[in-house]
Amino acid sequence: MLDHVFTDAIGALRDALESALLERQALEERFHADILLGDITWETSYGLPGEGSPPRVQVDLTLEWPTWAQTAYRTWYLDEQFTEGPKIEIEVVFRLQRLTAPPDPAVVVAALPQTAPTVGDDLLEGSGPTIETVYGLDLAVSSHAVEISYHGSYELSETSLEDGNILDQHFSAIGGWITSALVRLGDLPFNHHPARNEFE
Repeated sequence: MLDHVFTDAIGALRDALESALLERQALEERFHADILLGDITWETSYGLPGEGSPPRVQVDLTLEWPTWAQTAYRTWYLDEQFTEGPKIEIEVVFRLQRLTAPPDPAVVVAALPQTAPTVGDDLLEGSGPTIETVYGLDLAVSSHAVEISYHGSYELSETSLEDGNILDQHFSAIGGWITSALVRLGDLPFNHHPARNEFE
């Protein structure tokens, strides 16, 4: 892994999720750079163990390192001048899928923890649910899904730039919250198609 604060944050979040025994969806992981704007993005998905592919419930995670954050980090790293704390943009999307019938969004929202976690000093903010209907080529409904997303940012202080253990502490909180939410969503009394039906 590269020696960079952004990859340190990725490692801290991954450690928090895997220590909770969540299962990484290996083919869903992406690390890419926007060659025009300079932003760097890491995306991954985790589900409950033993759910099949795709899992009934999963979380899609995105961490983004904007180009201006790299400029602030470079200034601190090379010149040892802390003028502005770089920020990591965070998106967390909970997805309940392979459903045989449209879900009641109120039931899904009620199952999630009442409060979103803070990452450092910043609170993740949620948005309303999105209901998805999947059709086959014959236009017959094959399955349904629902997503609820949370957005926020993590501002790095000079202390967290100097001490990677602080990243572990801050991202372990979001890891526990994600695990709790996935378990609650997995316990909802919805009917699901078998995993293989998603690809038939």
